Amino acid sequence: MMFELIAVLLAGVAAGGVALLARRTIRRLPRWLVPVAAGLAMLLAAVSLEYSWYDRTAAALPAGVEVALANENRQFWRPWTYARPFVDRFIAVDRGAIRTNDNAAGQRLADLYVFGRWVPARRMRAIFDCEQSRRADLAGDTVMDDGGTVAEDAWIGVPADDPVLQAVCATG
Repeated sequence: MMFELIAVLLAGVAAGGVALLARRTIRRLPRWLVPVAAGLAMLLAAVSLEYSWYDRTAAALPAGVEVALANENRQFWRPWTYARPFVDRFIAVDRGAIRTNDNAAGQRLADLYVFGRWVPARRMRAIFDCEQSRRADLAGDTVMDDGGTVAEDAWIGVPADDPVLQAVCATG
């Protein structure tokens, strides 16, 4: 976040400096050109960093971790997002860490990484039932029996076409 703040400020200083030099050499340019140039450069830098966050973050994922779901966002105070929405959060699956349970056929334990813009990434574990299209998030209060089977009330139904379910279940 600090990197982006510094980048936006430097873009404003650079554009304002170029506009100031242009104004000093070409006397007919209006006074308001310097602050307008600085402001526009800062706005463009901020928008550019907002749109490039997802690509930069997804490219930095380690091998074996792939993006399963990306959430595109549109906001009325950012009217350009209606023309081209930006990704503000996504879920990645560690395909190399997916495990099966011999006592529960069709179920897979997966490590998920939830990334959000301006939010620290967090890791969560979940069990996916590929046959019944459901998921159980493993939290401190999740009840499991001795065989590793999750209690029925811990399951959350998900659509069969859920991208995270499909990514986890596609693993052999």
